[in-house]
Amino acid sequence: MHVDRRALLLGGAGVGLAGLAGCATPAAAPEPPAVAVPPAVARQPGVVTPPAAETEFVAFDVTAPDRDALAEALRALSVPAAGVTVTVAVGASLFDRPFGLARPRRLTRMPPFRADVLDARWCHGDLLVQVGADTRERIDAVLARPLPHLTPRWRLAGTQRDRNPFGFTEGAGNPDTANAELMDRCVWVQPGDDEPAWCAGGTYQVVRLIRLAVPAWEAEPAHVQERVIGRHKDTGAPLGRTAPDAVVEFAADPDGAVIPLDAHIRRAYPRAGRERRILRRGHAYRRDPADVGQIFVCFQRDLELGFATVQRRLAGEALERYVRTFGGGYYFVPPGGGDFIGEAMLA
Repeated sequence: MHVDRRALLLGGAGVGLAGLAGCATPAAAPEPPAVAVPPAVARQPGVVTPPAAETEFVAFDVTAPDRDALAEALRALSVPAAGVTVTVAVGASLFDRPFGLARPRRLTRMPPFRADVLDARWCHGDLLVQVGADTRERIDAVLARPLPHLTPRWRLAGTQRDRNPFGFTEGAGNPDTANAELMDRCVWVQPGDDEPAWCAGGTYQVVRLIRLAVPAWEAEPAHVQERVIGRHKDTGAPLGRTAPDAVVEFAADPDGAVIPLDAHIRRAYPRAGRERRILRRGHAYRRDPADVGQIFVCFQRDLELGFATVQRRLAGEALERYVRTFGGGYYFVPPGGGDFIGEAMLA
């Protein structure tokens, strides 16, 4: 079934701010070969398709007593809505239920990273639903529909902007989503991967809910902000460069004279090794004047070689004092196709 869709406060959000500021464009890094996904394996929209102007994330706990009831819940989430993109992902806790489902091998509960202050009320969930549209009214209409066997756990709405709440260009340095081979290597689980067969055509999703210390940030002069991020604020280009996607050779600046050693893009830069690039999305949120932040989202073929590797490398970056991660989780986006999202998982 194909739904009609279009396509930080004092602590460390880490890679969450890769969504805010953008990583440097990496040099070529070793990647596993891509294996063509059979045409019968569809992919959900809302991953490589452009983010909608408005997006809401809702995590649910599943109250279904059996697989038939779980299928009923997934069918309800799969009902098409004009002008709306719905992307459904599953959390690790769903596979702890007695449904007999084969768990994606790399799916765990998101652990706390350095300086995270995670609030259990804003973390995890059996299912995560990402709903995108041009207007809030369309999103509200979809989420107002009856959703059997589902209890909301947390919910947060975000807005897509060219610049994040810290005033820097959003998404600089992201891998090219038009490059299907690159997306197969970095984002989509492939047939033959060390995963249950139903996972082919899916992807791992990370969501990080990040509060931003906007007043403290805005009190800093622009040149200090630029050295914290490692980019020019007006153009988005790395310091010392003119193009946002310019490749930075940090070896030529070993002492951090141009880009400081604790700058965000320098810490996030994918070095040669086993790590893989991630596809980042950033959505600004504002719950009230004192709670402003970013919903950082990324997709990858392997959680450990993607997000987790970069996140650990960001420990101690200069950006930590302006950000705080308080929620989110790890999820797996099943492939599309079939009569409803998740049908292959239940087969």
